[in-house]
Amino acid sequence: MKADVSVVTDHQPDWLQSYVDSPDKQKTLYKRTLKTVVIAQIFGGAGLAAGITVGGLLAQDMSHTEGIAGIPAALFTLGSALSAFLVGRISQRFGRRFGLSAGFLVGGIGAIGVVLAALMNSLFLLFTALFIYGAGTSTNLQARYAGTDLAKPDQRATAISIAMVFTTFGAVAGPNLGDTMGQFAQSIGVPELSGPFILAAAAYILAGLVILAFLRPDPFVVARSIAEQLGADETLSEEASEKPAINQRGVVVGATIMVLTQMVMVAIMTMTPIHMMHHGHGLSEIGMVIGIHVAAMYLPSLLTGILVDKIGRTAMAVASGFTLLAAGVLGGFAPVDSMPLLVIALALLGLGWNFGLISGTALIVDSTDPKTRAKTQGTVDVLIALSGASGGAMSGMVVAQSSYATLSLAGGILSLVLIPVVIWARRK
Repeated sequence: MKADVSVVTDHQPDWLQSYVDSPDKQKTLYKRTLKTVVIAQIFGGAGLAAGITVGGLLAQDMSHTEGIAGIPAALFTLGSALSAFLVGRISQRFGRRFGLSAGFLVGGIGAIGVVLAALMNSLFLLFTALFIYGAGTSTNLQARYAGTDLAKPDQRATAISIAMVFTTFGAVAGPNLGDTMGQFAQSIGVPELSGPFILAAAAYILAGLVILAFLRPDPFVVARSIAEQLGADETLSEEASEKPAINQRGVVVGATIMVLTQMVMVAIMTMTPIHMMHHGHGLSEIGMVIGIHVAAMYLPSLLTGILVDKIGRTAMAVASGFTLLAAGVLGGFAPVDSMPLLVIALALLGLGWNFGLISGTALIVDSTDPKTRAKTQGTVDVLIALSGASGGAMSGMVVAQSSYATLSLAGGILSLVLIPVVIWARRK
């Protein structure tokens, strides 16, 4: 098969024109794209869990201070911000296949760097490697867009949810393999806490190879060609793409929903392992709580996607705000030794994030066209990553100066900002 093209011209390659002219081939490619993304997401989910579960613990162990426990989450989230921008630009120019595969492979290299940093006891290398590792985190999130390229408008949220729900398998397995990977790490002579990053390296690299090998023809290139065919009086030149026809309000609202939910979720999630360890909980218990949290982030996706398509984007955004509020209140008032209440609080935290991410993503897709969609999506994911970095960095400071309860309550209250945003969105 010929290589994917980066710019659609008046004379399409025969293979590409055959997809543009055939709704049946488009439908078949849509289904095959979802299958490929699903397989990559299973591996990608296992990769992202390492940073969530033990990144802060590893930094605290190497530095012997709690004050920087939130820095790892901030660093790999900042790394994910840069990679979101780059992956979006690469995807816009060359298609999803090259953008997503590059992001996953770079994330795998970063995870290898974390293992080397732990072996050398080098904080500088640890922080550098965590920044690079963030590429896998953002790419795993951006993969959700690939499923929407050929989806019909009333299928978009469902397509997003299908891609996300299969992240659950890897994302839940990752934290719960913490003890096993820790033992494996010790058996080969590296620190126990670096074990999950060995798993992350293998998982991200496999995800990148799956995308590179099987995401062809590239769904974004086909979708962009279809859009060009429908608007033959426009061009897809770089100059024309600078003036896209987009719904600015929809982009702003979708981005705001995802930014707020990401900030609240990352802030509370980052400090939960530290909070638990301080109160006598072991790595296996921490892995279980984070595993349930990550399951709640992704497992309900299929139902969430159907709800977003059926009852609307804004209604589910409101549900996100109230769910995050419930998570913050419960986490703030739960007794420190109560595992069941902590599990429920973190599950609600993940569920609220799920509602916000899928409704916000659907709004972004609705509000853009294929000519600049990937670039816009990448830019929005930069904002999401930066908000997560802010939440991760501030969370350690808040807990150090106050308490985990204060952090949880503040996060829950902040999530209520979603309500006036949605009210503004509904105004004509």
